Formats: sequence, C-alpha cells, structure tokens
Amino acid sequence: MGHQMQMLIQHLRSWIDRMPISRAVVLAILTGPIVGAMLLALASARAQDANAVITIDNFTFAPPELNVTVGTTVKWVNHDDIPHTVVEKNTTFRSKALDTNDSYSFTFKTAGTFDYFCGLHPHMVGKVIVKP
Repeated sequence: MGHQMQMLIQHLRSWIDRMPISRAVVLAILTGPIVGAMLLALASARAQDANAVITIDNFTFAPPELNVTVGTTVKWVNHDDIPHTVVEKNTTFRSKALDTNDSYSFTFKTAGTFDYFCGLHPHMVGKVIVKP
C-alpha cells in the first residue's frame, strides 16, 4: 500500500506542476476541504519553488516546454544510459557532456524564449519560456 501511495503522490505532484495556482484554488473549492487543502498546499509549494527540473530520458527532454520566471534556476538531469548535452540555440548556455545521473543548471536572468537541443542528438529539443 505504501508504494501505491507514493506513486499517487508522485502523479499528483507531476499534474500539479503543470497547474496554475488559480486552477488549484478552484479545484480545492470543488473537491472538498481535505483533498482541496492537500492540492492547494502542493500547488503553493511548487509555485514557491525557485528551482525547476527537466529530465533527460529515452532521448527526450521532459517537460518539453517549461514556463518559469526571471531568476529561476533550471536543472537538467540525464537519466539516459548515454551522454547528452544541453545547448541553447543562440549559445546563451551550453552544458558539458552529461553522463548518466549528471546534471547541469542555469539561472535565467532575463525574460524570453530559450530554445535548446542536445548537441549530440539534435533531434532532441526543448524550450524554456522565461516571464518577468
């Protein structure tokens, strides 16, 4: 039962990561006080988290598009068995080759859209949208 609860919480967190705080408030009101409070607390914690994580797995970046605010540090973590790199198309940032479980972080100090790809596998693409 413990493993199933952990999986449920992991799925809820993944879902909530993509949910704006306003939707979490509406959902909290509609689902009742206990479940609603839990969803609202998770959404609030995620909204306050200054760090965001993008995983590299099965030759894909997940999520493929990430929205953050200026000042956010984004961390890429390679979970594939082979190396990958993270290269912004205008070379705003570029990682070294990331082996399995290696990571690379970059702090976005300006607003804009940052398209990136894997320098070793150019078909792997992603985007970070930074809002003021």
